Amino acid sequence: MDQVRQIKIARLPSLILAAALSSGATFAQVNLGGVWQNQLDEDFPDRLAGPELGDYAGLPINAADRLRGETWDASLLTLPEYQCRVHPADYASAFADIRIWEEYDRDTQNLVAIHLHHFAWGTERTIWMDGRPHPPEYALHTAMGFSTGKWEGDILTVTTDHLKEGWFRRNGLARSDRAVVTEHFIRHENGLTWVTVVNDPAYLVEPLYRSRDYVFSVAGQIAPYPCESVEEIIRPKEAIPHHLPGTNSFLKEYQAKHGIPEEAAMGGPETMYPEYRSKLAGAGAGPAK
Repeated sequence: MDQVRQIKIARLPSLILAAALSSGATFAQVNLGGVWQNQLDEDFPDRLAGPELGDYAGLPINAADRLRGETWDASLLTLPEYQCRVHPADYASAFADIRIWEEYDRDTQNLVAIHLHHFAWGTERTIWMDGRPHPPEYALHTAMGFSTGKWEGDILTVTTDHLKEGWFRRNGLARSDRAVVTEHFIRHENGLTWVTVVNDPAYLVEPLYRSRDYVFSVAGQIAPYPCESVEEIIRPKEAIPHHLPGTNSFLKEYQAKHGIPEEAAMGGPETMYPEYRSKLAGAGAGPAK
């Protein structure tokens, strides 16, 4: 009997492992946890100081979104309602550091969710990893949206919908609340690449791709980000800064400063590709007058 008992005990680890595998337990393929420092080598002016007015080049926008940009007034940001408005989930990668951590079920050790905290405005989002469905179309839209993730090899792929209206570029180009965002988190040793793909049937002709790079910080910390709105400019109640169509004279400044033809500066899918430069050269296009 003692020998039989010893054999049974010896088999326990393999039996436990088999039970865990058969239960459908899901684990993280790669550990993304920790603080990641944002690198600003890509698209630098667009990410910190902000893009220039009228710079829509290289974005696959349609005429409706172009009109949104042309009528946008930067003074809108002085309104108390806008001063603490957070970057939406698909734009939060533009700048600043992030913290990532995992949430596991205590009993099964299944991966339930991956959480992400962004320094700017202290925003936090949850990426559900437990297979739950997305809510119905009429459910609440938020700045962070509703995100579910899955592992594709060592790449974390995330799908986000139910986003409130946001923006593609911080000079008036809007992203609608109908957009669906696909993200890929790719870790390579102490580096992290965060790729976003935005599909917006309201404002994009083609998907918009962006990538941002981060470096792992062993002793990284993220400070609080308090934000309190104030009355910056005294204006009549319910006055909203804007430009009527065709009246925004500031749009030409970007074109004249950089010698960029108006057609190219106004964006659209054709302007995204290298062949477009040859087309402009062949047409003898010069800077806007």
